[in-house]
Amino acid sequence: MQRKAYVSGVAALLAALLAGCTGGSGGDGTSDDSKPGDSGTTAAAAQPGKYRTLPEACAAVDHGTLDSLLPGIRQIADEEQRGTAYEGTPTLTYDTDRRVGCRWKVESDSATDHLLVDFERVVSYDNAVSDDSRATDLYTGKETAADLPEPSASATSESSDSSDSESPDADSSTSPSDSASASSSAGGGSSPSSTPSGSASVSSSASASASASASAEATPTSLQPRTLDGLGDEAYLDDTLSPGTSTAQQRTVTVVFRTSNVIVTIEYDEQPAVTGEVPDSKEMQDRARNLAAKLADTLNG
Repeated sequence: MQRKAYVSGVAALLAALLAGCTGGSGGDGTSDDSKPGDSGTTAAAAQPGKYRTLPEACAAVDHGTLDSLLPGIRQIADEEQRGTAYEGTPTLTYDTDRRVGCRWKVESDSATDHLLVDFERVVSYDNAVSDDSRATDLYTGKETAADLPEPSASATSESSDSSDSESPDADSSTSPSDSASASSSAGGGSSPSSTPSGSASVSSSASASASASASAEATPTSLQPRTLDGLGDEAYLDDTLSPGTSTAQQRTVTVVFRTSNVIVTIEYDEQPAVTGEVPDSKEMQDRARNLAAKLADTLNG
């Protein structure tokens, strides 16, 4: 009887152990179904820019375009020197995949012309910010620094000035009489001998000269610094006139445009050799914009 009781106790113990193992394995299986890394909160990385490389800057401008921008290049008699002038000079860069540029300088009997072409490929090192977004920020900074005038304000001002200058007869009831009154006062009433005609002539000539000079330097609204349509994703043009190294004035036309994650800058300036001459704004802007359009096509090609 004692042996039978012992066997029954062992059997009961084994049954209890098996039941515990079965319950434990069911609990483990339940916990394995949940995956710690599967939280669904991982954000997708920002898209890279369209461009991974840059064109060779000094080869990006063809000879015909250089002939237009730098007229003196065709006047170089020596073929080797002319060839060197066409080649340009690469700007200093430490990573040609990120930035490249080229400069040209040509002197002629009539003027000295400079041209700079710069390509910058923007790369964002923030996974949450795309290359295009970073390039947009850099471009916006350049445009802001250019301090372009408000188009509406410029147009209104020019329209008013143009209206006043084109219809002098409309104000003839005031302006001429005011001038006559001022002349009469300066002449001391009815005595014509008190105001020499030569002095009046000199004063009139000086006034006319100053007016002509101001008119020559005034820039029409259509040629003022402004944003440009149809060039890359966004673009602007700046035009400044400043004294050069001599008494001749130097005009600098700058065109900047962005295409995806590449920002292209063109700086084109001219300084006449003859004192008193002013480079033509429209002509220089047309040349710079033509080059910008070609460079945009090169990138898109």
